[in-house]
Amino acid sequence: MKIHLKGGRLIDPGSEPGRGVEQQADVFVADGLIVALGAAPADFTADRTVDVSGLVVAPGLVDLAARLREPAHGYKATLESEMSAALAGGVTSLVCPPDTVPVLDEPGLVEMLKSLACRLDGPRVYPLGALTVGLKGSCLTEMVQLTQAGCIGFSQANVPILDTQVLLCALQYATTYGYTVWLRAQDFYLSRGGVAASGPVASRLGLAGVPTSAETIALHTILELVRATGARVHLPRLSSASGLTLVRAAKQEGLPVTCDVTINHLHLIDIDIGYFDAQYRLDPPLRAQRDRDAIRAGLADGTIDAICSDHTPVDDDEKMLPFGEATPGASGLELLLSLTIKWAQDARVPLGHALAKVTCGPAAVLGLECGRMEIGAPADLCVFDPQAYWSVEASALRSQGHNTPFLGYEVPARVRATLVAGRVAFEQADNTNF
Repeated sequence: MKIHLKGGRLIDPGSEPGRGVEQQADVFVADGLIVALGAAPADFTADRTVDVSGLVVAPGLVDLAARLREPAHGYKATLESEMSAALAGGVTSLVCPPDTVPVLDEPGLVEMLKSLACRLDGPRVYPLGALTVGLKGSCLTEMVQLTQAGCIGFSQANVPILDTQVLLCALQYATTYGYTVWLRAQDFYLSRGGVAASGPVASRLGLAGVPTSAETIALHTILELVRATGARVHLPRLSSASGLTLVRAAKQEGLPVTCDVTINHLHLIDIDIGYFDAQYRLDPPLRAQRDRDAIRAGLADGTIDAICSDHTPVDDDEKMLPFGEATPGASGLELLLSLTIKWAQDARVPLGHALAKVTCGPAAVLGLECGRMEIGAPADLCVFDPQAYWSVEASALRSQGHNTPFLGYEVPARVRATLVAGRVAFEQADNTNF
């Protein structure tokens, strides 16, 4: 189908490195690709012309952490429900961690996941392969075969490798083939049993704490191994000011490391736990205001490469338990755009700079060409109204997991349409244009 998006405000933060493009212009789509920006190409006759005046047309969002819960955990969420949630949030590409059931440690399992996702005509799904068999931290997986099956990198998810010799071998192997390894910076022993960030709030509530040193000690180990091997490492979901200081120094040193933070840690702090509200039971736990301020500063100065949703649908019953027993996690696919723009408004950050953290920034982490609007590129687009506010209510979420600490919030930016490979994969029901 040939589509003409007419009169929109185009924001493409990745089209010119360091600058980006923001202009009012038309977008022309054919055969799943962007064929022109501005003026129509010769002999172009649109099958569908849509007036998007007053709306922003941006690259589709790229989410670096979205647990889809299938197979095995369909009672928490189905692949269909979470793919629908992604499209409703303007997400056109997402990364699936390997801690599914069964674990993504065999090529057949990866191919099955990709096949199921493809049948649903949703966003592009990029699986992370397990770094070790069964995520048990002892025997390395067949990384070459997993890559051929479609894995974008390798991870232990939240399961640490306790044997540093195994981790060293994994990084050496990954370096040989140019693979990226995703390593969660959290020391197993220091964080064991913790449910909240160590500090006055956890002490007052009587909750077991996770100290900042759990993140920094793990980071010291990872960065030393990166120095020794030259491995390309991504550090997901950093949460502390001290951890960001280490990553900032590592980048200045020239180490091949990238990192991301979650939308939850971008806005919330440990005090928000209130009186044991399990909606705020997250992993990593929410930390102090100085840590949140450091995250915002790290986004501004480029230390942090991307913002992710850390989408983790949780069954309602698992959130009704006492705080320390509740399952950590929150749904976030449908909130990634809105909460990113809310941060931009609060911090007075240019919209293009903010969008870079959920489009071209995460795409660069993945080594992909998505997250941009260029002639000849796949037409993965997000059309949204930056002035439209909506209330975060369980009934408004397409995700089967209705748990989020942002319930009741009024947030900006409502997605009007999402295009994947030139196909209108989502359009707002009450939108008169689409």
